[in-house]
Amino acid sequence: MPGDETQPGAAQVPDEGEESVPFETADIYGAYPRLPDEQLARLTERGRRRAVDAGDVLIREGERCETFYVVLSGSVAIVEGYGTPDERLLRVHGPGRFIGELGLLNGQVAFYTATVRDPGEVLALSMDQLRDLVTRDSALGDLVLRACLGRRALLVGQGAGFRIIGSRYSPDTRRLREFAARNRLPHRWIDLETDKEAEELLRRFGVGPEETPLVIWRDTTLLRNPSNAELARLMGLPSLPPGNHHGDLLIVGSGPAGLAAAVNAASEGLDTTVAEAMASGGQAATSSRIENLLGFPSGISGAELAERAVLQADKFGARISVPAEAARLEPRDGHYAVGFADGREITARAVVLATGARYRRLQVPGVGRLEGTSVHYSATVYEAQQCRTDPVAVVGGGNSAGQAVLFLAGYAPQVYLLVRGPSLEAHMSRYLIDQVERHPRVRVLLHTEVTEALGDNVLEAVTAVDHRTGENHRLAVRALFVFTGAEPHTEWLSGALALDARGFVLTGAEAQACSVPGVWQSQGRDCLTLETSLPGVFAAGDVRSGSVKRVASAVGEGAMSIHFVHRYLGHTAAPGGTDSSPHTRPKESAWLA
Repeated sequence: MPGDETQPGAAQVPDEGEESVPFETADIYGAYPRLPDEQLARLTERGRRRAVDAGDVLIREGERCETFYVVLSGSVAIVEGYGTPDERLLRVHGPGRFIGELGLLNGQVAFYTATVRDPGEVLALSMDQLRDLVTRDSALGDLVLRACLGRRALLVGQGAGFRIIGSRYSPDTRRLREFAARNRLPHRWIDLETDKEAEELLRRFGVGPEETPLVIWRDTTLLRNPSNAELARLMGLPSLPPGNHHGDLLIVGSGPAGLAAAVNAASEGLDTTVAEAMASGGQAATSSRIENLLGFPSGISGAELAERAVLQADKFGARISVPAEAARLEPRDGHYAVGFADGREITARAVVLATGARYRRLQVPGVGRLEGTSVHYSATVYEAQQCRTDPVAVVGGGNSAGQAVLFLAGYAPQVYLLVRGPSLEAHMSRYLIDQVERHPRVRVLLHTEVTEALGDNVLEAVTAVDHRTGENHRLAVRALFVFTGAEPHTEWLSGALALDARGFVLTGAEAQACSVPGVWQSQGRDCLTLETSLPGVFAAGDVRSGSVKRVASAVGEGAMSIHFVHRYLGHTAAPGGTDSSPHTRPKESAWLA
């Protein structure tokens, strides 16, 4: 096959007694485990054995996969662009391995085709059969989950999936790239200005440069400058429920606080919908490694934490919709109606606001025109891959800046950390400070502030001033990463409930003091700790005024908010005089027990 990436030297030596498969892809980072005999036996008891011939297609790129396949004999090839001129072999799996990646678990379309390479036999299980089995075998569930997460990361790193063709100077190109990256959708960006492949693809599809950005999927689907929602639907991301949905709880935002709230609410029987404007995981999902989160002694990437939390919420039946941008909040007949930018509406008995906060834009000359191309507000593998040969600068003195510096130092030859304050101790955890100060590729500049970004189309350098000496520095860097404070996304709440001077949501006693006179007397109680100035509307995580801006704190507040939701719902009966929410309800899509 064209573009075969597996080499004989990468073949994995099978265990004694196993069938040898030439060119089988090595097990990279635990992403391609061979199932132990006892787990294979359990799967065989549930599944259906099926003979397969060379060329048979098990999973087709662009289609949802609802079957879990295990190779019993022969081999299966994982191919991108199957049947097209750009066909590329990604993997080969032999006996004892299973087929599938994260999309198998969360209902997305497949980003590859699985086709039989050597004839043999496979074991087929429906996803319901697999879910039922992993509820009884947590070791199997953890093995499958870890492998699927690893495979998604490898697909992302290889640039598999759909293609985005557009100019690096186009705001819409930047929008599509950000949406795809934040949702961890495998894709490849083809730069209209520098990539020779761009011209060939434009000719093949008969479109001009002025019609870009384009999204090309499987050489059969072309979208001209699609909205984020159009791209999401193409990739199988879940949308808002049709019509005017009514439920127990609506959670707006799916960062750590929103996901923790979703897991706790759905597991306790509340009919729960989560609406997310950009991508699950929020700001935390852009962190390369979180090392101070309880239960993860070796750390965990923000993206993996988010994926695990999404699957956990889905396990209990919470519905997570992306993208869904909330535009208004209003009381209605004892409930709350939230309207969205696309005109849809959801009505719920209670609402949890967990929209988080965004890094503040750097307001210095030259930055605006370079945002999205050379100036970034997150440090993920997509941005890091552009920094393999050039120095970069990071602005900020908190944990996010420290994590970004260490991550980028694994790619760039030199990383400057520019901190306006006199030390790192004020806002950065000690464990990060120690790593940053020891890293040979990192140079910390204290009392230093960026004054200008230089470069017409791409960043060439930044100027910075040392406030102790007044001296100006010119740093030749090709990318600037900004992590300077946060501001909430609460414009849509202005006038609906009480906000502090910076736009964060007031809760508890502060919210009660700013509430409409008599509202709490009519409730016969005081405002609850995480409750806003509207009874039954709660705030958790970074969006809340006075919150601690840490992942663990956000998770705790999200979980705690559901305790208060239950207290509110118990105090405020549903129409008819009884609480309509059941204490338990069947899991709609249980995955890991």
